Amino acid sequence: MDVTLLGTGSPLPDPRRAGPSTLVTTPTERILVDAGRAVVMRLAAAGTLPVMLNAVLVTHLHSDHLTDLNDVITTHWVMSGQPTPLTIYGPPRMSEVVAGTLAALAPDISYRLAHHTDTLTWEPRVNVVEVQPGDEFTIGAVAVKVGKTDHRPVEPTVAYRLTHESSCVVLGGDGIPCDTLDELCRGAGAYVQTVLRDDLVKLIPNKRFLDILDYHSTVEQAAQTAARAGVGKLILTHYVPSMQPGQEDEWRAIAARHFSGEIVLGDDLTTTSV
Repeated sequence: MDVTLLGTGSPLPDPRRAGPSTLVTTPTERILVDAGRAVVMRLAAAGTLPVMLNAVLVTHLHSDHLTDLNDVITTHWVMSGQPTPLTIYGPPRMSEVVAGTLAALAPDISYRLAHHTDTLTWEPRVNVVEVQPGDEFTIGAVAVKVGKTDHRPVEPTVAYRLTHESSCVVLGGDGIPCDTLDELCRGAGAYVQTVLRDDLVKLIPNKRFLDILDYHSTVEQAAQTAARAGVGKLILTHYVPSMQPGQEDEWRAIAARHFSGEIVLGDDLTTTSV
């Protein structure tokens, strides 16, 4: 499997980093995990379009992980040559979010149907599957297991373990370390985790910004999770504050104090094999 960090940014707009999103590919599957700001542009840069996706997995319903789900749905629809459903997996209330998104798109949908009367005769087909920790299912040749994460007061939040043949990657989403995440990661080839630098966040005297410290993993905590679970590779993303050019080694060194395996981080479109 290949893992591509489509968007490594955070809720704060960054001209260099799209919003949180990750692409997992095998020779036959393309799976999008979360759909942050500019995700369709990053998909295109990675050689993939929404119409080529086998599924979308959503870790939780924070807006920065869903900002451009509407673009994924619309682009999948208008580029499909026939009524092909887009399947979206997510935690409870995922159906509510998709229904609201489709309601917001209703004018656009009506305009396109009225204009393309002979080539676009169906509305967007979206198949929503709400998942719970412990659920298991397959997407083509990829086996998926759902695990519970801790991002309270955001509840429920989930992580996904994707296995294809002998390769395995865990997409941790947001949250702090917990036993269920350790168990989901155990023995995985790679573990993708959103992270913050608490030392840098604490330099900013803004209460709302400081509040993020109690429900996101620090770089150290992500590395400790990877070490406890015995994963082969730690992949860091969703950098808060934004990782600046030339800081990569500094961030990597912090993680390396706690995890001796390979550590992957970088700009949008960074790709690694598992």
